[in-house]
Amino acid sequence: MEITEVIGFIAALIIGIVLGLIGGGGSILTVPVLVYILHINPITATAYSLFVVGVSSTAGAIQNLKKGLIDFQTALIFAIPSLLAVYGTRRYIVPAIPNQLISYKNIIITKEIGLMIFFALIMFIASMSMIRNDKRKTKSLVKSNTSYTLIFIEGIVVGILTGLVGAGGGFLIIPALVLMAKLPMKKAVATSLLIIAIKSLIGFMGDVENLEIEWHFLLPFTLVAVLGIFLGTYFTRYIEGKKLEKGFGWFVLLMSIYILLKEVT
Repeated sequence: MEITEVIGFIAALIIGIVLGLIGGGGSILTVPVLVYILHINPITATAYSLFVVGVSSTAGAIQNLKKGLIDFQTALIFAIPSLLAVYGTRRYIVPAIPNQLISYKNIIITKEIGLMIFFALIMFIASMSMIRNDKRKTKSLVKSNTSYTLIFIEGIVVGILTGLVGAGGGFLIIPALVLMAKLPMKKAVATSLLIIAIKSLIGFMGDVENLEIEWHFLLPFTLVAVLGIFLGTYFTRYIEGKKLEKGFGWFVLLMSIYILLKEVT
């Protein structure tokens, strides 16, 4: 095994640990790891990310199910439009995107570069959400009535974003569940993992018909990430989630800047 593969599998373990600790965020590391460390094509990397995130989140959701932390009604209202959106995006929209998005003088932006730039922008937004962590805003909004209509609409939006960039969208799902469905944070994290698992795996099914999947790589990589999510869940007993989330937010911010600089220079 080459050194890049060793680093990649260590990163897979970290991805799982972060997912287990804060219920999201780990998935946003998967695409950069696959693209920049393991040198996998961005289109294929977003597909692999959906599978890794889907299986890892399933493992986390099963653990939370045993603890009775999952709100199935809210999960279904969010997941059904989300999984339809992510499947449609992977099956029809991504293949329909032209290979050359922009060609102006010496500026050429290909489909792969465009997706990575878009992914970096999503990472930037996610990092701001994690860094700010405005408790006062959350408390004021939680007092409003539960809005299942807004949850349904956000499910569609998150599904499309997930389909485009291959991230689970936990950074969007968890605030929606807390603010709109008025779920306690622990239940929101647990329910988020179930939603991420369902829509990520459904989205990956849209890729199986379009891509040749290297299962001999993908399955071991995913297994390591699953091990990580069990470790992350165990570490929640000793690490304060809020501090970890803010620190991880700064890391994601730096990663987003790095990706932008690498793709545009």
